[in-house]
Amino acid sequence: MAAVPKSRRSHREVRLRRTHWRAKLLAATECPQCHEFRLPHRVCPHCGYYNGMRILEVKEKE
Repeated sequence: MAAVPKSRRSHREVRLRRTHWRAKLLAATECPQCHEFRLPHRVCPHCGYYNGMRILEVKEKE
């Protein structure tokens, strides 16, 4: 015996169920060194600092 729905779901029911499927916004924080936005708990891609220490050497784009 297979599990088969007894009747078809309406458009409204389907849409109400899918209201939470949207993409979430990423939480961005300001870097205390260069004041650019970065993801929290990650090295800043603009200056290479994390927690007041230089972690990465960032090359300048030419």
